[in-house]
Amino acid sequence: MDYVSIFFLAFGLSMDSFAVSITSGLRLPDIKFGSATIIAFSLAFFQGLLPFVGWMLGLSVMSYFRPIDHWIAFVLLAFLGVKMVIDSFKEEEDRQFSNPLNPGVLLTMSIATSIDALIVGMTLAFIDVTQEYYWLSILIPVLIIGSVTFIMSMLGILFGKKVGSKFGKKMEMLGGIVLFVIGARILIEHLIK
Repeated sequence: MDYVSIFFLAFGLSMDSFAVSITSGLRLPDIKFGSATIIAFSLAFFQGLLPFVGWMLGLSVMSYFRPIDHWIAFVLLAFLGVKMVIDSFKEEEDRQFSNPLNPGVLLTMSIATSIDALIVGMTLAFIDVTQEYYWLSILIPVLIIGSVTFIMSMLGILFGKKVGSKFGKKMEMLGGIVLFVIGARILIEHLIK
């Protein structure tokens, strides 16, 4: 997978964290930079960790699914994309959470927004393990996903403080569309080969 695709994948994955961060900024309008960094780091850490875990799981079952790996990648990414678009239409009351600085709440938020990254990690295992040091191929996506999520989370908290929840749903919808398009691109590239 090329770097541009990885960046767009990271952007799509970060939209859940971005939306949660907007809500965090709304809930904590007086949040300080250090506290915002803790929230963003937690979201980014799990968003980067779970693709690695998913990648390891994907490698363990890859030989069974190699003939249809492009279909699996498409179905998983399309499912996640459609789910994010549907979730973007949910009312705010359906997404309520408590103080995001509470360790239990922060851990729950971080894991909940990263489940899709676990599935993406499995997808990455199916895409490219042909190089000699194939395990290095996951490090760049993990670092990009974590970094983009950190930046988007910090921006989300700032938006929440300054603008409110006006853009959170739209950004989550955009993230879902991006994931769907990446899945379709993977499928088309494999079908054309």
